[in-house]
Amino acid sequence: MSSSSSPTIRARRLRRELRRLRDQRGLTVDEAARAVGWHRAKVIRIEQGHSGIAADGLRKLLDLYGASSEERDALASLARQARQKGWWSVYGDVLPDDYVGFEAEASSISTFQSLYIPGLLQTEQYARALMHAGRATADADEVDRVIAARQARKVLLTRDVPPTLWIVLDEAAVRRAVGGVKVMRAQLARVIEACQLPTVEVQVLPFAAGAHASMGGAFTILDYAEPLLDPTIVYVDNDTNTLLLEEEREVMRYRLVFDHLRAKALDPDQSAEFLVRVSAELQD
Repeated sequence: MSSSSSPTIRARRLRRELRRLRDQRGLTVDEAARAVGWHRAKVIRIEQGHSGIAADGLRKLLDLYGASSEERDALASLARQARQKGWWSVYGDVLPDDYVGFEAEASSISTFQSLYIPGLLQTEQYARALMHAGRATADADEVDRVIAARQARKVLLTRDVPPTLWIVLDEAAVRRAVGGVKVMRAQLARVIEACQLPTVEVQVLPFAAGAHASMGGAFTILDYAEPLLDPTIVYVDNDTNTLLLEEEREVMRYRLVFDHLRAKALDPDQSAEFLVRVSAELQD
């Protein structure tokens, strides 16, 4: 696979295809499980991405579903690719969910952040300050591994064809002096620098805009180059859990919310000027 290919995405394609083939054959989960001698929970775990599938198990399902030779070859290849390890696998102890795997192959990333600068634009010092605030009991090695993982993610922005990154920042994320004035000034400089990149757009949603469409918090929309194979994913994130949404109705709702946020926010040029002003105020 190429450096931008993601085993997480391949695993998602595989489970979607297995569910499609089962539906096409007109079988329920219970019927498929009984036919291959499994408990229904195993089929559910495979189709929902909570469990992988061995080569022998895949053959059993494809036999049951009457898959064509072309489908067998394609799905066997997907299964092999899904079992490979992404660079992030070495950070599995500090990256507990699949977000980085889904992010790795996105062609477009649209995110609203209400409390802090998103990870792809964070400086190391800013990220460390966030870590120390959020993980008061974390030891130095754990913090170092989280920081190393976050730094590795940034390769995404310098690959041959980087994703389009569209960020809407609440003013609170811009004004909160994480790590102190010096750290925050450097962090704002990093965001201002990113505003100059052709694939990055940053908008600030000012306090003056009042109530907005995402008062509940942050979210990220991940779009892919081949949407029929890899439909859009929405991640809703907070300090206690991460929710992955794939249903078209849910995705459309968050896309509409993001459009509303963009409409209420300062335009990219005004936002860059706003960031410069805030940075100057920090210097004063």
